[in-house]
Amino acid sequence: MRLRRLGPATGTLAAGALAACGLGGCTWIQGFTAQKPPAAAPQPPRAKTSPIAPDLKMISSLPQGDPANQAEVFQAAKDAAQLTPTTTNKLRYALALATPGYSGSDPVAAERQLSQILARPETLLPEERMLAIVELKQVEQRLILQAENTRLQREAARNVHDKLSAINRRLTAEMVENVRLRKALEDARAKLEAVSHIERAINDRGAGASPPR
Repeated sequence: MRLRRLGPATGTLAAGALAACGLGGCTWIQGFTAQKPPAAAPQPPRAKTSPIAPDLKMISSLPQGDPANQAEVFQAAKDAAQLTPTTTNKLRYALALATPGYSGSDPVAAERQLSQILARPETLLPEERMLAIVELKQVEQRLILQAENTRLQREAARNVHDKLSAINRRLTAEMVENVRLRKALEDARAKLEAVSHIERAINDRGAGASPPR
């Protein structure tokens, strides 16, 4: 089989096609190549849940619940701390004790529990350690205010007692003085009656005497 030789015109057309391919990037040839699949859209990063999120939820919801729910939440935290005494469970129980606004609140016990937990900071996550520090400061402030309130109440009661004692002493003194004045008045009346009696007796004696002759 013989190869046909291309004529001059045909060679010119082929050379032009090759030149156009070089300048245009041969897009018409790339269409025949395997196409890459489109890149998948980037997924938004998932929000990382904070390890203290359950603790914060308990702190905010515990004072707002009804007494039965409050008792249930508190007992669950207490049981978890006693049966499974992990640092997380003990911290949650201490936070339940530190939360004000319901019957299970005990700032004295909360201060003791939080101080014990913070004595070993290496067992806490950074968020847990910060939460424990903040709650301990708040508990200490509550105890200071409670102590000051108790002192003021005792001082007020003592002031009232002192005032009442002073009033009672003054009333007693006035009563004693009234008794003394009443007795002095009675003595003065008795003396006046005695003088009047003597005067009448003298006058009667003078009136009954005979005139001299």
